[in-house]
Amino acid sequence: MNLSESFLHSAATHADKTAIFHGEALLTYEQLRHQTLAVAALLLHTYQIQPGQRIGLWLRNRPEFIPALLGALHAGAIVVPINNFLKPEEIAYLLQDAGIDLVISEAALAEERTRVQALRPQLQTWSVDDLPTLEAAAEPLPIPARNEEDLAVLIYTSGTTGHPKGAMLTHGNLLHNVESCRRILEVLDHDRFVLMLPMFHSFMLTVCVLLPLAVGGSIVLIKSLQPVKAMLGEIIAHQGTVLPAMAQIFRALAGLPPEIQLPLRLGVSGAGPLPAEILRGFSARFPNIPLIEGYGLSEASPVVSVNPLRGPAIPGTVGLPIPNVEVSIQDEEGRPLDDLVEGEICVRGGNVMRGYWNDPKKTAEALRNGWLLTGDIGHRRPDGYYVITDRKKDMLKPNGLNVYPREIEEVIYRFPGIKEAAVVGELDERRGERAVAFVTADDPATFDSQALLAFLKERLADYKVPRRAILVPALPRNATGKILKTRLREWLAQS
Repeated sequence: MNLSESFLHSAATHADKTAIFHGEALLTYEQLRHQTLAVAALLLHTYQIQPGQRIGLWLRNRPEFIPALLGALHAGAIVVPINNFLKPEEIAYLLQDAGIDLVISEAALAEERTRVQALRPQLQTWSVDDLPTLEAAAEPLPIPARNEEDLAVLIYTSGTTGHPKGAMLTHGNLLHNVESCRRILEVLDHDRFVLMLPMFHSFMLTVCVLLPLAVGGSIVLIKSLQPVKAMLGEIIAHQGTVLPAMAQIFRALAGLPPEIQLPLRLGVSGAGPLPAEILRGFSARFPNIPLIEGYGLSEASPVVSVNPLRGPAIPGTVGLPIPNVEVSIQDEEGRPLDDLVEGEICVRGGNVMRGYWNDPKKTAEALRNGWLLTGDIGHRRPDGYYVITDRKKDMLKPNGLNVYPREIEEVIYRFPGIKEAAVVGELDERRGERAVAFVTADDPATFDSQALLAFLKERLADYKVPRRAILVPALPRNATGKILKTRLREWLAQS
């Protein structure tokens, strides 16, 4: 089995069913199958791609992203989704690293492509705007045999330290994660997944594209997050049932007026931590819609654990490992640690990447004795639930004591009027390092940083209390919504 076979099986079973809702436009499984085979024919006949050739997928969120992805996989290519928020120099690096000479893109990105092609002159581009003119091959295509061991996708990590790395995910890795998610989320063919975040992100690619298509479900592809009224209108009009999104989306939904009701049966928070205050606010506003926090990373295809749908869902935890995935807390030497002892989160299972593309050194650092070292710090509770304390690189050490920014951030969220918070470390001559909090507020004019620090001092050990709290208009984020703590540290260094 491979990913394209999985889709074609669904398409044969659900031919007349709507696969994609996009505003007023609807795309049935049969139409999506036709487009997928047309893209595959183009790549094989016109561009004569070879099995295992890397093809860039440089598109914004639009329906054509999906047949472009499936068509490239059907033709035997390895797909490299490209973050369309990157600068031309960053994209040129990815193309060079992955050895990409053909990109599937769109007319709206023509200016950016011109700048990239100046850096990589041999680059060829096909635009999905030409998709309506394509015809699927009348004769069966000479499809290369691709199995579960073959690479399907290279997901480039965000590159918070140095150049981004391409996580090598096989057809088997992604199919394994899709099946695990299907079981734990109890997904059926009548489910409609609301797709808001960029499809180039591994969270959306697996949970909002591959998963619903594998089970014969539907995708509600939101045209724009703004205005909120229009976004809500699409969710309600198309009766979305599952919303995988980041915490900030659920915070916004929690503030909706009482007359607005959502058709959702489930919210799944990922792509970053879910503060307890946001969970409480959403649950109070929508008591009949479970909001469950999960955990994952691109190198694990990406889902690793989630709070179980039928409970108990425990705030502040990322739940239990999903089916057929193991999680272990280990020390620096790879020894398993006891419950409640902090260590590195390690993952093992069929969802774990083969390694990093063209980087055996980084691969060896990330994979140890069959375990993926995530770089995240946490512990296991006696009940088996896992708690992610922080990123290994984000941990602070004032006076040699371990301080985890997320612990401080959770307390900051309890202070009235706080919208968002992020804590980073700053060098301190006396203590070695001190925490600094960056916050945004509902009403910046009335925000009192000294009152916040006093609030924290009553609730945290002195060595954990931030040296200062800095009010900013917005926290810097990457394209998938993750807060860029490297940028915050740069701001401190420049101040």
